Amino acid sequence: MNFMKWRWLYFLISLLVIVPGFISLIIFGLKPAIDFTGGSLLEINFIEITENQELSVASLEESLDEVYELSSIQQSGENRVVLKGKHITNDLKNQALTILTDEYGEIIEERFEAVGPSLGKELLAKTLTGVIIAASLIMIYVWIQFSELKYGVSAILAMFHDSLILLGIFSLLGYFYGIEVDMLFVTALLTTLSFSVHDTIVVYDRIRELRGKYPRYSLVSLVNTAVTETLSRSINNSVTIIIMLAALAALGGDTIRWFAVALLIGAITGTYSSTFTAAPLLLLWEDVADKLRHRRKNKK
Repeated sequence: MNFMKWRWLYFLISLLVIVPGFISLIIFGLKPAIDFTGGSLLEINFIEITENQELSVASLEESLDEVYELSSIQQSGENRVVLKGKHITNDLKNQALTILTDEYGEIIEERFEAVGPSLGKELLAKTLTGVIIAASLIMIYVWIQFSELKYGVSAILAMFHDSLILLGIFSLLGYFYGIEVDMLFVTALLTTLSFSVHDTIVVYDRIRELRGKYPRYSLVSLVNTAVTETLSRSINNSVTIIIMLAALAALGGDTIRWFAVALLIGAITGTYSSTFTAAPLLLLWEDVADKLRHRRKNKK
């Protein structure tokens, strides 16, 4: 099957997915959790809550409105919630516990943590540095292994393609549903970079093998053959991961649900990009290089 015949369609599909998220990133940005902004985290176990009592986001926000300005509320287990919001003192925390005790009965404070803004900025700086270092090392590694710069650059572009999709989707989720990005999201983002390159190298390695066997064949033919031979392997390998992550996202607790969703998005986009982004980018590079060579010859 001639997959590369439709390579411009693959680029169009990628643009249709990336552009809305990219616009959202510019306009709305991401909704950072207290890991980045600084604030307080309070985890509470409601011991005596009954079926008749409503333990909802709205009711908790209304109860704590005067003492604790909340940014998010997550359920971490049966009758257990994690409250995240602006920084509060220990006295205000005790007032919040008293209010909840009067309304819901006996409660247990499971955890109370504070994250300062300076630590949040440090985490953000380390995250950006980590992404830049990882991307640079991956590009150099692929470049060295395949002896051509186009392989390294194409792999990195495909990798950032996956990262932009993930960031864009979470920007939209943050704006419409209040989903925050925390250090678990950063972990998922870095894992996505690795997953994306993993399958891309498999495709590139097959292209290199075919190029050694059939040096007279065009790059388009070699890329198409490599994609055809590796596609079923990539899909079979990815489906097992996707099924597991889908189950974790559906059945896991609130504390890891969006982490699993981020990994799921990364697994899907990584599988797609290794075949339908990284491989066509090689052909695009070759087309541009050929045009530049023809222009130089015409000038002479």
